Amino acid sequence: MKLSQFKFKLDAERIAQEPTPFRDDCRLMVLHTKSGVIEHRDHFYDILDYFDDQDVFVFNDTKVFPARLEGNKEKTGAKIEVFLLRELNAELRLWDVLVEPARKIRIGNKLYFGEDESMVAEVIDNTTSRGRTLRFLYDGPHEEFKEALYALGEAPLPRQMITRKATPEDIENFQCVFAKNEGAVTAPTSGLHFSKNLMKRMEIKGIEMAYITMHCGLGNFRDIDVEDLSKHKMESEEIHVGAEACRIVNKAKENGHRICAVGTTVQRTLETAIGADMYLKEFDGWTNKFIYPPYNFGLATAMVANFYLPYSTLLMLTCAYGGYDLVMKGYKEAVRDHRYRFGTYGDAMLILND
Repeated sequence: MKLSQFKFKLDAERIAQEPTPFRDDCRLMVLHTKSGVIEHRDHFYDILDYFDDQDVFVFNDTKVFPARLEGNKEKTGAKIEVFLLRELNAELRLWDVLVEPARKIRIGNKLYFGEDESMVAEVIDNTTSRGRTLRFLYDGPHEEFKEALYALGEAPLPRQMITRKATPEDIENFQCVFAKNEGAVTAPTSGLHFSKNLMKRMEIKGIEMAYITMHCGLGNFRDIDVEDLSKHKMESEEIHVGAEACRIVNKAKENGHRICAVGTTVQRTLETAIGADMYLKEFDGWTNKFIYPPYNFGLATAMVANFYLPYSTLLMLTCAYGGYDLVMKGYKEAVRDHRYRFGTYGDAMLILND
C-alpha cells in the first residue's frame, strides 16, 4: 500500500472541536465486512444491538495526564511550550519532553512555570531536534511534586485536530471513564464513547470486559514522510497485558463469542501479545507494531474506531481490519453526509468481521 491511497478531502470544519454533550450519543456507522452492508445509526449506544451475552469488549485503560505546560525561559522571558512525554527518573525528577520553539532552548537553560514561577526546570540533555531532558528542581516528596507539576498542565489535545485552547473541562472529557493506569499523552479516543451508563447496560446484558494497557504516545499523530508504507517506522509505546485479560479473551475465543477491540491501540496490543497458537499471552514491554493493509488479524472479530484524518496510521489500521475498499467507501459516505464528525471528539465506526 502507498501513502497516497489514504488521501481524501476533509474540510476543517468537519473535525469536531468539542465532544458530544453525552459520551454515548454520537453517531455510529456500522460496517459488515462479509456482506459489505453499511448501516447508519443515530446513537453510539445502539452498539448494544450487535452484541450478546458472553461477548467481550477489550478496552485500553491507560490514563492521560495533563502533559502540556507553558513556561518562560530565564533572562529573556520567552514563552516556551513543554510537552511532557514520560518520567525517566522519579528520584531525580527527570522527564523526557518536547519543547517548542526548540531552537531557543539549550543545555543549561532554566525554564519557569506557573504564575509565581515556583516550578523550575533545567535542561540537561538534547536528545533530538525537538526533544530534551528536563530536571525539575523540586525538594518535596515525589507525590507532592507530581501534584504540583500536573496542576500546571492542561489536557494534551492533539493540535492536528483540535485547534482551540484546552479548557479545564477537557481534563475530564479527554479521559475514558475506565482510565486507571497513568502514562498516556493522548487518549485512546475510541474508548471516549463509552459512558458509565452504557457500560452498566453492557454488564446487565452479560457482555464481559477485558482491560489491557497501552500508554498512547504522540507517534500516532506523526506525519508519514514516505510513500512506501513498508518504510515507515512507528514510535515505540509501552504495553501491559495481564493474566485476567488473557483469561477473558481466550475463553471467548474458545467458545466462539465475539471479541471487540475498542480502538487501534487495543488492536496493536492484541496483535503484539498474540501467540503462535492465536491465543492472547501475558506481555509487559514495548511495541512499535505498524499495521496497514493487507494484514491478517488473529483475535478481534469486531472493532470500534473513530473517523480518522487523511494519511493517518489510525486510518491505515482501520482499513487493514475492515478491508480497504469497504472502509474507504464508508469514509466517502461520511464525508458526503455532513452530520458525521471526524477526529478525537468525532463520531464512531463499528466494524463486524464475522
